[in-house]
Amino acid sequence: MRLPQRTQPGRGKLLWPRRGRCLPGAPNYCIFRASTTAFPLLLLPLLSALLGAAPLVLPGASAPEPAATQTATPQPAKYWVFLRDKRGVSFRAEAYFSAPALARRRRQGLPLSDSTDFPLRPDYLRQVQQSVDSVAGSSRWFNAVACWAKPHQVAALRRLPGVRAVEPMPAAELRPAARRLPTVGLADELTADDRQLAHRQTSSLGAEALRKAGLNGRGIRVAILDVGFTGASRHPGLAHLQQERRVVATYDFIKKSEFVYGGGMHGTEVLSCLAGALPDGTPLGLAPQAEYLLARTERTGRETFGEEEAWLAAAEWADRNGADILNSSLGYTDTRYFREQMNGRTSLVARAAAMAVRKGMLVVCAAGNDGDDPRWRTVGTPADADSVLAVGGLDADTWLATEYSSRGPAAGGRRKPNVAAFGSVVAAVPGGRYERTEGTSFASPLVAGLAACVWQQQRGLKAMELFHVLEQSGRLYPYFDYAHGYGLPQAVKCLQPSAATARPTLDAVTTTEGVEVVIRPEATLVLRPLPLRTDSAVAAPRAATADGRLEVPRAGKERTATAQPAPAAPDGIPLPPPNPEYCYWQLADAAGRLRRYEVLEVSQRAVLQLPTGAWQPGDVLRVHYRGFTLHYPLP
Repeated sequence: MRLPQRTQPGRGKLLWPRRGRCLPGAPNYCIFRASTTAFPLLLLPLLSALLGAAPLVLPGASAPEPAATQTATPQPAKYWVFLRDKRGVSFRAEAYFSAPALARRRRQGLPLSDSTDFPLRPDYLRQVQQSVDSVAGSSRWFNAVACWAKPHQVAALRRLPGVRAVEPMPAAELRPAARRLPTVGLADELTADDRQLAHRQTSSLGAEALRKAGLNGRGIRVAILDVGFTGASRHPGLAHLQQERRVVATYDFIKKSEFVYGGGMHGTEVLSCLAGALPDGTPLGLAPQAEYLLARTERTGRETFGEEEAWLAAAEWADRNGADILNSSLGYTDTRYFREQMNGRTSLVARAAAMAVRKGMLVVCAAGNDGDDPRWRTVGTPADADSVLAVGGLDADTWLATEYSSRGPAAGGRRKPNVAAFGSVVAAVPGGRYERTEGTSFASPLVAGLAACVWQQQRGLKAMELFHVLEQSGRLYPYFDYAHGYGLPQAVKCLQPSAATARPTLDAVTTTEGVEVVIRPEATLVLRPLPLRTDSAVAAPRAATADGRLEVPRAGKERTATAQPAPAAPDGIPLPPPNPEYCYWQLADAAGRLRRYEVLEVSQRAVLQLPTGAWQPGDVLRVHYRGFTLHYPLP
């Protein structure tokens, strides 16, 4: 239900969220989903048994082992076999790891190796090999073997003395966080709008400050785990990577070969948002001088088991080959898991990403493109892991979160996404062409490129220290919401962190009618003098609940205004939209969970009026305007 927009004095025009969408985070969302589906789902196994159908496998549940019948031979399924220990194995870090991998560990004060780096026990591995149809791979990090096995073989595996657990492999695929738009064309076919967007996708993060500081990612090694890199080795916008031998290693974990320049172009687009350029030199990413490890970990549309195994194997490979940064624009969502399982601990890829961070790598992941999917909405995995930098997508025209960008919080109320960058970009595609495309897939490598430049300058930072530097450089920091995170990271803040306290721009006053937030006069002079009041809307008058309090709806139920198009220059070439100074505000409960958040267009100094009864005991009002965040405990 949309609420009518009011026209009483006291608030700026609501710009976001759009079209009254309900954002995730309501405490009973998952309960509602489970309760509305539980009864029919409970009946399905009974119906299946009566009809002789295969048993139902619920998302997130262990796959049942099919019973042997006289009419059908049991087919092998894929499993993880977790082993008990690595006692007695020998290992030399200097012989296993590359020189950059050893240097990364020394630089961050990490041990050169630990038991998670050791190989699997050969006797345990032989026992598994002799007990299954075939072995598909193994993981040092998790002391596990991936294999194909029939039900009776699984039962035998569980009786082996060296086996700790046997778990079915998730029958789901990692999905690229991208949305196809029409291809732009060859370089000479790019429009002024396209060229402007190509410039802004990096300038919005502070490309000019990085250029002046001579930072381009040199000396940093970035691993990209993706679908495929079709045409990347021949694209003129990426030619310098081949000419200067900046692609130092490649591996296709699906086909078990070193050739990765096929299978899909999503990885090519992602790579170009790190290191690509237009023919006129306009950079598409911020780290053209970094070194790259390219790993193909997903087979589009067909593979149902291998992606999680391949992602884990690629992360271990990246560690061994000295990656500093791992970028992944792939993720699992509702094809395998429930929302409440996005806790950073359930999925193997989230646990693998967290392990990569413990090995000294910064892991940057796309938040996902499910923000406008009512079945999901929240970030996927591995972006749900606490130590993974999850990147949301911003609209390049409004600088606000796109509707498709996945929202937080992650399970347990944890803050996600962490930051956000442009989700609409110009990227390189096969055939020497470029395209305008969108998705958090491309916001992620833009931020990863900034991270490479910051680490180039501040090489002594540990992975999680860099993680926090990027968060704290966000345009909204310390303000946070479930759509924008801490906002768009800024290179200047990363390179020259300032201890100075932001100058106050807002004041909050308690009145007999509620709480009013007013912008200070001096905070508007740089822009234009603003009147104290114009015709606007009071925030959140709501229907009363049974106990007489005014109801505060879930975030996103408010009606939004339509953004205005950017003006055009006299020659018809659109001017770049200004970097807007919106007013962001939120209501948070005593535990820090957001009840509601909005973005307002500022047209008057009396920017927000919150009526008495629109909050609950212990709630806090936070308002952000022009670099200052007002923290106001509500009476």
